[in-house]
Amino acid sequence: MGGDHAPSEIVKGALAASGEKIAEVVLVGDENAIAPVLGTSSSIEIVHTPISIDMHESPSTVLRRKKDSSMNRAFELLKTGAVQGVVSAGNSGAFMAFAIFTLGRIPGIERPAIITTHPTMKGGKSLLLDAGGNVDCRPSHLVQFAIMGSVFARYALGIEAPRVGLLSNGEEETKGNELTRETHGILKNFDLNYVGYVEGTELYNGLIDVVVTDGFVGNVALKASEGIAELILSLVKAEILDGSPANEPGHGALTAAFNDLARRVDYSEYGGVPLLGVDGVSIICHGKSDSRAIKNAIARAKGLVGNGLNEHIKNAIQHYSHPNRTKEQ
Repeated sequence: MGGDHAPSEIVKGALAASGEKIAEVVLVGDENAIAPVLGTSSSIEIVHTPISIDMHESPSTVLRRKKDSSMNRAFELLKTGAVQGVVSAGNSGAFMAFAIFTLGRIPGIERPAIITTHPTMKGGKSLLLDAGGNVDCRPSHLVQFAIMGSVFARYALGIEAPRVGLLSNGEEETKGNELTRETHGILKNFDLNYVGYVEGTELYNGLIDVVVTDGFVGNVALKASEGIAELILSLVKAEILDGSPANEPGHGALTAAFNDLARRVDYSEYGGVPLLGVDGVSIICHGKSDSRAIKNAIARAKGLVGNGLNEHIKNAIQHYSHPNRTKEQ
């Protein structure tokens, strides 16, 4: 029931995922709104819950007043094992609040983090966390983000020894602020593949796999990146494609290259962003998500369930919880 195009695009995405046998889907929400879009021929189950959450509602308000909402009902299904993952394009603050309230945190995790995937110049992918879940962080939070990011890169992206960097205003150890300097002092003694401070350009040059920062800086970096991507696409289209006649030699190749570039920076290609650190696979989708984005988010959720991501995070947190677990030991 959440998102700019709910419930129609959400239902269509679920239908596509079901039709392509990506996963079995349960739709949670107002059956009176869902059923007409779903149609009579689909076998997709509907869990009827008439209460939904508006995009402008605060997390504290929904926690007090909307425990019976479709969003929280979905998390309750995950908690009881009726489903194995939750996907939503609704209010992200409420999503995070209910994920913590209903699922709980993985033992040893103080703050869950939103992790985003970014294309790099080397053709691979890099990760950024936290991308907006926690505005104010302590060093222990960033250390946990680094561990979770490293685990995600290994088991979701297949990178054997992910290179982890701490986002700062320079690579020298004298740079940064109190938060980054204290975090750096802890991480450099861990047996992670930690490379130290990195600058914002490292998110895209393919030299770093996991970039760690607090949610305030991470969200600013994410939104700036999205804006730059839109600017580049619009400039390329205006200067090259729109100004080039369709019958001009090379126009077809330019169009194909443009379409490939647009696909690589399109958020719907990834579907949604995982919320790491809660005790269950949870995917947050963009509010503008269409059916393709929802289908891909469902596929991403199933992939994370299949590779046992949360169990790997639990094991890693337990591993690093020992005070003597350093490079030397």
